[in-house]
Amino acid sequence: MPPHDRKVAPGRRMLALPTVCPCEAIAPGTLLASLVALVAGVARHDAAALPALRRGAGEALRVTRVLLAFLEEVREAAAPLPDASVLGLSELHVAIQKLRFLLADCSRRGARLWVLMNADLVASELRFVLGSVATAMDVLPADVVGASVEAGELARLLSQQAWRAPVWPDEDDGRATRSVRSMLALFRGSATPHAEDAMMVLGRVGITSWCDCAEEAAFLEAELLDRLEDGRENDNDLVLISGLMAFLVYCRVVLFDSVDTKKADAAAPGSRPAASCAAWTSQEALQCPISLELMIDPVTVTTGQTYDRTSIKRWIKSGCRTCPVTGEKLRSAQFVPNVAVRGIVEQLLLANGTPLHEQQSSKHRCAVDKTASAFGPAAAGGVRLAVAFLIARLSRGTPEEQKKAAFEVRKLAKRNVYHRACLVEADAVPWLLHLVSSADASVQDNAIASLLNLSKHAAGRSALVEAGGLGLVVDAVNVAAKVEARQNAAAILFYLSPNSEYCQEIGRIPEAIPTLVRLMRDGTYRGRKNALVSLHGVLHGASSIGKSVTAGAVGVLASLLPGDREDLANDSVALLARIGEQPAGATAILASSELVTGLVDFLGASASRSGKDHCVALLASLCLHGGDKVVALMGKMTALMPALYALIADGSPLANKKARWLINEIHRVYEQRQPLPVAPPAGDRVIRV
Repeated sequence: MPPHDRKVAPGRRMLALPTVCPCEAIAPGTLLASLVALVAGVARHDAAALPALRRGAGEALRVTRVLLAFLEEVREAAAPLPDASVLGLSELHVAIQKLRFLLADCSRRGARLWVLMNADLVASELRFVLGSVATAMDVLPADVVGASVEAGELARLLSQQAWRAPVWPDEDDGRATRSVRSMLALFRGSATPHAEDAMMVLGRVGITSWCDCAEEAAFLEAELLDRLEDGRENDNDLVLISGLMAFLVYCRVVLFDSVDTKKADAAAPGSRPAASCAAWTSQEALQCPISLELMIDPVTVTTGQTYDRTSIKRWIKSGCRTCPVTGEKLRSAQFVPNVAVRGIVEQLLLANGTPLHEQQSSKHRCAVDKTASAFGPAAAGGVRLAVAFLIARLSRGTPEEQKKAAFEVRKLAKRNVYHRACLVEADAVPWLLHLVSSADASVQDNAIASLLNLSKHAAGRSALVEAGGLGLVVDAVNVAAKVEARQNAAAILFYLSPNSEYCQEIGRIPEAIPTLVRLMRDGTYRGRKNALVSLHGVLHGASSIGKSVTAGAVGVLASLLPGDREDLANDSVALLARIGEQPAGATAILASSELVTGLVDFLGASASRSGKDHCVALLASLCLHGGDKVVALMGKMTALMPALYALIADGSPLANKKARWLINEIHRVYEQRQPLPVAPPAGDRVIRV
């Protein structure tokens, strides 16, 4: 089967079967040609490759191949098709579209266990599709059915087989399903299943490696988060999905001793052409014009422009009814998935070694918050068994076992709040902190990433501080072997920064603030971003601000203002505003006239509301601490007054207040420095503004 037949259409849910009915005005010959191509593509599927329902799918494919033979006979007869044939051909087209989706879902990589557990539903859908085929054959005009002797015989055979095809789950499917449910029953009682029984169940659907297990678990996780994203917390499938996820996680953690990620990359469809694709594809060309991020779910609007679905939906929901690129009015709010662009994006990500589901994680940020509790006792029991196994490996395992355990903890805590809570309760944090000092760069990287995921949980942050891990995290920002590890360590400090007590502890570490300043100066984009937001939280009071000034923070922040990343510029201004709250910080900022000029330019040019708020607050602090001399300097900057008046007219309440104060101060100092007015000659009229 061609690789593209295995793909699920972007935006389509698993086992959802949307169809497009052909236009009533379509020419019968055109419709027949389209139907032949569609049926030929479906007929190429191989039922033996399916994880379940092999016999039933084989019956459906046998009917499809008979239908293909019949349609080819009709086409070869070369007789004009009557307009009355459009109805029957259209019904056949819709039925085969559904069959194509069903077979694509059943053969989808990562969905094998889910298909097995839904075998009854899939069988029911297959019976409905075959019934639709038989009904459509019955309404075809007699001159179409009898276009030739062979066509007539094929039509009768097709109708009989479509009505009578035995499409039911296989006996082996039933046994495997019962075995899975018995595993979930053991989890509900916190009992450990036998490894042989678990491997038998996995083998039934072709799950034979760690990579296969990880694929299946990632698919189910996406299904779970999709439902939660849509507000379907009461969906009956959530308990089953969560239980199956726990079963797969347990098997991945306990039954497989090694992580075969390289095998996953080699086996991924499209991995070979990805290299050539990456050679000529510009990543900038694949960025959404709205968000400037890679288009994971690209869709095309009525003007022909392509955007990421989430961004354009947010654009339209905000009240905008024009195309962001062309400015043309959108005739419709409907989108068409851009399959070609999505394929190129997938190949580019594969070439860079990044699975698509990792890029989609931002889509599920809101849904992750809804995973604070397990959906059912089976999911809770399975996860706790897996966590207990991992803690044992972290604490008493060999170096190789610890290496795999750290990687598993990282995956387990990535997008599930309940998993994080279980790991923290099982005392994973102290053991992970022990591995931060590992000489193995991979172990260190996974330990730090695991701590980052756990620091997103309140109990995880508390456990990290209580275990004395702050110093280790600060050291990791500075000396971790991998760049990604240093960035993740800085992100841990960011998650700790909202707590004032933690910030004070961080501030007391001599190297903490200088380390963050160095990361701001020398780090990658992500490293700088994490350092900026972390330092903003840490700087409380004159002592910490003085340390930042001594470490050269002002000069580093000044260098980030004119960059092409608006978010970094906004964060830099926010941090400068925090530094400028103290006299020592204001003095350091005022020492650079170029920086003050750059701040005024930023105030007039920035499109960020929060950026303007921080900037005008900073300018007010500089005037407050610098006195009338600084106010007079501000008054001489021609770009400042228009920007301040714009804030009064259209700024936030805080910006409005600060802008009014600045304008009044500038006028006050200006009036004080003007010579006393000379009295006008008698009889002259004085005009006041």
